[in-house]
Amino acid sequence: MELMTVAGRQIRYDVRLGDARRTPLVLCCGIGAGLEVLQPVVDELDRTVIRFDVPGVGGSPAGLLPDGIPRLACIVARMLAELGFREVDVLGLSWGGALAQQLAFQHRRLVRRLVLVSTGTGVLMVPGRPSTLFKMITPRRFGDPSYAAGMAGYLYGGSARRHSEEIRRVFGQQVRAGSLRGYLYQLAAGACWTSLPFLPLIRQPTLVLTGDDDPIIPVVNGRILAGLIPNAELHIYGGGHVELVTEAPALVPVVTDFLDRSEAPNL
Repeated sequence: MELMTVAGRQIRYDVRLGDARRTPLVLCCGIGAGLEVLQPVVDELDRTVIRFDVPGVGGSPAGLLPDGIPRLACIVARMLAELGFREVDVLGLSWGGALAQQLAFQHRRLVRRLVLVSTGTGVLMVPGRPSTLFKMITPRRFGDPSYAAGMAGYLYGGSARRHSEEIRRVFGQQVRAGSLRGYLYQLAAGACWTSLPFLPLIRQPTLVLTGDDDPIIPVVNGRILAGLIPNAELHIYGGGHVELVTEAPALVPVVTDFLDRSEAPNL
């Protein structure tokens, strides 16, 4: 793991080198989650993978002031430029899907293909169950693996009900859970952001993955994304919010098949 200063923010990042013939893939994590949480996904990929912690999460210190989604997209783009990446594919999971959408819109020459998993359009999306969203306000599930395991089925649905120990293990791998201030900054960024006005302007080929048993992001949000992004396709899987992590061997091939299709010129 390395640290880089970008636009006044220290960003912890990790680059796992892979098949140089394939476009590198950037992974954007969910709210409060350090980059280690997506390790099961990385283990199933054979291409170069770039991960990072947003300010206030994992090993990236929080700034004095919160960063909105557009500024975070600028920070990520500058980080990639410093690392020498001129074209990437981007995958965003949950809150990271908002950042991924903003990157594709704001830095369209950088992003070749886009994958959106268990995510929506921000503050104007169709919300999940109020009781589930209320429990998400606390970052305890990231700092306390046992609590995360106990709440996994209720919060995430799908296979998380069967794999509570896997949830415990994945969250326990984080170097640190980040700060409460960083978590609140992420909540604030999401509460002030929506992609609805610019979704028709995202021209990159896009894969939308959404589960039919997701208490946090109802499946209708995936349908909205796929309907408004011009070059999008929808894949509805049987499962919940973190299926990409708990069932990585089953879902990652869907992602790689999409990414490995003939590369279109950047827009």
